[in-house]
Amino acid sequence: MPAKNFRSLLLIPVVLVLATPALWAQDDAKQFHWNGKLAVDNTIQVKGINSTIDARRAPGDEAEVTAEISGTHADEVRIEVVPNADGITVCEIYRGHNSCEGGSSSNHDSDYDRVRIHYHILVPSTVRFDGRTVNGGVTAENLDRRVIAKSVNGSVKVSTKSWAEASSVNGSVTAAMGSADWTGSLRISSVNGSVTVALPADANVDVSFSSVNGHFSSELPVTTQSVNRGRMEGRIGNGGRSLELRSVNGSAELKKNSI
Repeated sequence: MPAKNFRSLLLIPVVLVLATPALWAQDDAKQFHWNGKLAVDNTIQVKGINSTIDARRAPGDEAEVTAEISGTHADEVRIEVVPNADGITVCEIYRGHNSCEGGSSSNHDSDYDRVRIHYHILVPSTVRFDGRTVNGGVTAENLDRRVIAKSVNGSVKVSTKSWAEASSVNGSVTAAMGSADWTGSLRISSVNGSVTVALPADANVDVSFSSVNGHFSSELPVTTQSVNRGRMEGRIGNGGRSLELRSVNGSAELKKNSI
């Protein structure tokens, strides 16, 4: 074999080996971590875009936020922890996306839609939680204070010793509450998904349900006040506080809470 051709063959594997790390580096995950103490009844709010939010009770009195960021532009994502009068807001900023100021701009680069963020939140027993995202699910389980959980494209699952406000557009919603002491009216809703709510057995609630393509069922005794074309109004216990269950293409179920 001519010496020139032999040298060319030797160069080919070297080029491939050098190119491989660059391709893998684009998908390397990026980590974010924050921890600190918050005052009683402060709120940890998380505002995501292409994000999954998973909150659990902290083992102690310190709050903790961890985020796993992946995608071809993970290294360009900045997670902000913004203090405010009610606690902290955790939000994300990258090209064309700013959940700190609302969401995505109309002129963002579509490549940045591939960024994915997975939040892990540890919530102390004295702190409230508020998790909202556009594309992803929200889970907030085994908490002690009031919870707000909302998603546009994802399921929502909440359990707390207090009460919760929960909703999704395209996903199921499950909310288990250990207390029914909210004031005024509380709405649990989904547009394209089922709604399941667990209440204490001794709850006193005026409940209303509406759906276009769904039905209502309850493990708790409900005294029906009226039923009319996909709408139901009834009373649990002595009534009082208002609970609204809403779904367009889904059913709603009330259960006895075991919390």
